Amino acid sequence: MAGANDVIRLVTPRDVGLSLDPEENADTYVGNAQIKARAFANAVPPSLLGEGLGVGWVLADDSGLEVDALGGRPGLHSARYHKNVPDGDGCAALLHEMAAVPEVKRGARFRCVIVLVSPDGGEHEFEGLCEGRIGHEKRGEGGFGFDPVFDVGDGRTMAELTAQEKHHISHRGVAARKVAEFLVRNH
Repeated sequence: MAGANDVIRLVTPRDVGLSLDPEENADTYVGNAQIKARAFANAVPPSLLGEGLGVGWVLADDSGLEVDALGGRPGLHSARYHKNVPDGDGCAALLHEMAAVPEVKRGARFRCVIVLVSPDGGEHEFEGLCEGRIGHEKRGEGGFGFDPVFDVGDGRTMAELTAQEKHHISHRGVAARKVAEFLVRNH
């Protein structure tokens, strides 16, 4: 069990000199997160384990925006949606695609799945959701991706929230808290 004074150090592949860009070709969020987590877990040189880094648990996530009126699209392809539209402006493309959709059918959610790989290779999955709707215009300067068009339910978009507010309700924040609770309970 982790003690109250234990320090957990989070590192990225770049922090340990790795450049990873595994192909995310699974057909689920879990599958894509597994691809990334396994790539990092398999790429960490064993020599790092003895250098005080304490690399043992590895996590990776996959996430996307699911729009009800679009049958759950862009979903797994959210990042590609931005890349494959003119000027890379996925928000403008989504607003255009949703222009004729009535208010009552604009429901959407951000979904995040985190896969946590234990030192013995066991895998654990955690999901976070943030329910909302697609607005009618881009608003706000914060965040990234679809944040400026995702209304969180109080009249503000995700891009209009403070960082603290966003982390509290976001799909990634919800999933990350589940990971932290699991680690505290089990280690």
